[in-house]
Amino acid sequence: MGKVEGGMKCVKYLLFVFNLIFWLMGSFVLAVGLWLRFDPETVSLLNGDKAPDTFFIGVYILIGAGSLVMLVGFFGCCGAVRESQCLLGSFFACLLIIFAAEVAAGVFGFLNKDKIIEDVQNFYTTTYNENNNSTLIMSYQKVLNCCGTVANPCLDPAPNTKDCETGIKEFFNSKLYIIGYVGIGIAGVMIIGMIFSMVLCCAIRNSREVI
Repeated sequence: MGKVEGGMKCVKYLLFVFNLIFWLMGSFVLAVGLWLRFDPETVSLLNGDKAPDTFFIGVYILIGAGSLVMLVGFFGCCGAVRESQCLLGSFFACLLIIFAAEVAAGVFGFLNKDKIIEDVQNFYTTTYNENNNSTLIMSYQKVLNCCGTVANPCLDPAPNTKDCETGIKEFFNSKLYIIGYVGIGIAGVMIIGMIFSMVLCCAIRNSREVI
C-alpha cells in the first residue's frame, strides 16, 4: 500500500493537527450551547408556560452541531493517520453537510433575530399586564436591571433603570452575537479542513496509482 511522502506527508500531519483543533472547537461549541441552555439568567427569563422557544431552538442546534463536530473531528483524525480515502471522503462530505446546515441556520437566525426579541418582549408585556408582581416579572427586573414597559413604566424606578423591553433587546442581542461569532469561526475552520482533506485524499490516490 502506497504512503504519501514529502510535502503530502506534511499535509497529512497538518490535517491531523487541524482535526484535533476541530475536535476541541466542537467541545467548545458544545460547552457554549450547554451554557446558553442552562445559564440561570437565560432560563429564568424563558421559564414560563407561554414563553417563546425560538431562542432555545437555536441553542439546541448549536449543541447538536458541537456534538457532530466532535464526532467528525475524531473520524478526520483517524482518516489522516490511516491515510484512508474512505474516511477522508466521508470527513469531507460531513464537513460539507455541516457547513451547509450552519449557513442555513445562520441565515435563519439572522432573518429571525428581531422576531426572537419581539416574541420575548411580547411575552414579558403580556405577563406584566396580567400580574406585575409575579416571580417571573421579578426575575426579569433583577436580571436585566429594568422595570416596567414603555407603555406602563414604573412609578418610582431606581436610578439608571431602563424599561424591560429595552433590557430584553440588549440582553438577547448579546447572546445571539455569541452564537454568530462562534458559527463564523467554525465555518472558517471547516473550509480549511475541506481543502486539506481533498488535497490529502488526492495525494493518497495518486501514490497508490503509481504503485
